[in-house]
Amino acid sequence: MKVLVTGATGYIGGQLLPRLLDAGHNVTCMVRNASRPRPALFKWVRVVQADPLLPETLPAALQGMEAAYYLIHSMSGAGDDFEERDRRAAYNFATAAKAAEVPRTIYLGGLVAAGSVVSAHLKSRAETGAVLREFGPPLTEFRAGIIVGNGSISFEIIRTLTERLPLMICPRWVVTRTQPIAVDDVIRYLLAALDTPDSIGQIIEIGGTTVETYRSMMLTYARERGLRRWMVRVPVLTPRLSSYWLDLVTPFPPAISRPLIEGLRSEAVCTSAKARELFPALRPISYEQALRDALSRSGPDTFPLGELPAKAGHWTVRAQGMICDTRQALAEATAEQVFHLLEEAGGRNGWFFGNILWRLRGWLDRMLGGPGMSRGRANMKELNERDVVDCWRVERVRRDRMLLLRAELKLPGKAWLQFEVVPQPGGRTLLRSRAWFQPRGLFGEVYWYALYPIHVFLFSGMMRAIKRAAERLPPALPVVARAQ
Repeated sequence: MKVLVTGATGYIGGQLLPRLLDAGHNVTCMVRNASRPRPALFKWVRVVQADPLLPETLPAALQGMEAAYYLIHSMSGAGDDFEERDRRAAYNFATAAKAAEVPRTIYLGGLVAAGSVVSAHLKSRAETGAVLREFGPPLTEFRAGIIVGNGSISFEIIRTLTERLPLMICPRWVVTRTQPIAVDDVIRYLLAALDTPDSIGQIIEIGGTTVETYRSMMLTYARERGLRRWMVRVPVLTPRLSSYWLDLVTPFPPAISRPLIEGLRSEAVCTSAKARELFPALRPISYEQALRDALSRSGPDTFPLGELPAKAGHWTVRAQGMICDTRQALAEATAEQVFHLLEEAGGRNGWFFGNILWRLRGWLDRMLGGPGMSRGRANMKELNERDVVDCWRVERVRRDRMLLLRAELKLPGKAWLQFEVVPQPGGRTLLRSRAWFQPRGLFGEVYWYALYPIHVFLFSGMMRAIKRAAERLPPALPVVARAQ
């Protein structure tokens, strides 16, 4: 089918897109700004620039489409009038889709139990569905509560609170009932709707197999991570007061977190069996299984790096329970020369810079029962996957391109060190290092920030040393670089 996906760079759209391509659909992605860097997957799709707030841009995007996914949300935009922006965007899109004779639209909204107090955020989600239904083509509207998966804001709030706070003073909304659903199950429903004509014109509530409370979700998360958490309920914390507290202990901007927290008073439990009737082959999983799936997929491979700064030599990104500290330098040497140096690091060759600090860290690790830096390396000329290098193990290697090392030190979390070698015009090479850390609990957070000044000194010096060593190598025949 010819399918239009709006919001393709968002959380749900970004995961729906590869599944649509795998199913053989002809996909067009609608973006507001075509000049921005695009995900790598966009090379397999047609990209059109259109803005639902600018109705004149929509007809070209919708022309010839057999179905359209409406996954646009204005909550993260500027200002507090996201409800009005949502209504206008939905109306413009619906009327343009109807004029273009698009047969159907598929929309993902929010789940609210009847009789619950409805926040502005959830009210806007329902109004968006109503506008699409009234003014556009026949609509399939899915309604979901908390979506469990790396990158889902609701799930990331649960993750951050549970990781950072051993003792939580909780408002009444922690016992509000909700029916969380795994992100993979949401994507399966959205995809299956294309092949289920009976879903047209329906409002379908979707959720996992278990009904939870926010308290049970946080305690289950703590148990899976091996954390001990205590929760004390008090009657005086309203959702608005809770949102102010959230601003202090989580990295989420208030424009996103506050509307979500306001919605936590609303029960989000499925009251209809329509999902089972229309999609009998789909069997959603429980919250506990969805949580395990999310935690098992965390690591450098799944981290959303986003856009790389054009000139910055150092920046730090935090998302999905991980921290990525990146540094880069431009060397007057070939990619092969730079990678040759990286492959010979460790063991008696040392780590280019600050070897006393490396030995001191290894000694401390040995005191804690870890391997320290004493294991060395068996092959001094090249590295292969699973090889041991001092306190590291080679997790992945792409010759002359990338080296990923996983730390086997005693740490309050998990850590990786990654090097990327990117050839540049004129025989130069961009060397990029990434220090990854997944803190475990509050101690992991303290560990990262306490050692950050040392990491700045050590990794900055390492990058300068590698750059100088690579530039000293003869152009024809690299030589072994000894530690400084």
